[in-house]
Amino acid sequence: MDSLSGIAMFVQVAETRSFTEAGRQLGVSSSAVGKAIARMEERLHVRLFHRSTRSITLTAEGSLFLERCRRILNEVDAAESELSGLAGNPRGRLRVGTPQLGNLMMPAFDGFMEQYPEIELDIDMSDRMVDVIEEGFDAVIRTGEQTDSRLAARRLGSCPHVLVASPSYLKRHGVPKHPSDLAQHFCLQHKFPATGKLERWPLRREENEPEVVLPETMTANTIEPLGFAAIQGRGIAFLPTFLVRDALASGQLVTVLDDYLDRSVEFWILWPASRYASPKLRVFIDYMGEHLRI
Repeated sequence: MDSLSGIAMFVQVAETRSFTEAGRQLGVSSSAVGKAIARMEERLHVRLFHRSTRSITLTAEGSLFLERCRRILNEVDAAESELSGLAGNPRGRLRVGTPQLGNLMMPAFDGFMEQYPEIELDIDMSDRMVDVIEEGFDAVIRTGEQTDSRLAARRLGSCPHVLVASPSYLKRHGVPKHPSDLAQHFCLQHKFPATGKLERWPLRREENEPEVVLPETMTANTIEPLGFAAIQGRGIAFLPTFLVRDALASGQLVTVLDDYLDRSVEFWILWPASRYASPKLRVFIDYMGEHLRI
């Protein structure tokens, strides 16, 4: 078991980039962690970390070793869970990454926490593209096409997008009949936080017809403020139906230019590919598949 303990210490250092923080989380001293890593490097005849006074980073060999070590620990966790009968009572910490869509994610997470009170959710809600393996996530929820061969995936569903505005806004400014009319309207636009680029509105146009230049009345790096602004009558927004479902049903918002839009986004849950998923991960995957209201 000494080798397994060393592997756990190595993974913790790789994730925290700190002997001190790894030791704190494992309940041992930083010097004990440092000595364990040194013994491992000596036994393997490779250097796992670049060390300096300011930082600790993985070497190329360390990065390769890290992926294998995580799989080993996942297998051990699954084996222990099966032997101790935890398959019917999942527990432990579960680190999950999701897009910054609290209105969509939190009702499902809240229901999951109520059903599985012994699972501790660690949620990273961000629009940045995380590295599931490198950053130690148990699972992430993403949109769009998935191509990472290191990850297993399950489709959660798809969501159409619509152009919406409040009836009061349309009464004041008129209803656009053609995409070119948007140039004369107040447009509420989403800006991708990673690139700073505006999300393109996928409007159909005829061949040789120029693309409409949309006014930037308001931009935001998350979509929820755009939905709020649209309900307040500040302009037209391009949003997923899950965000505006209730506002459409109540009449606070209406759709425009439906015949010129054709776009839906698929949601997926992804996790590190391994032979066995831990009980806590299995129940999370199943729960999100059944309860995420896309």
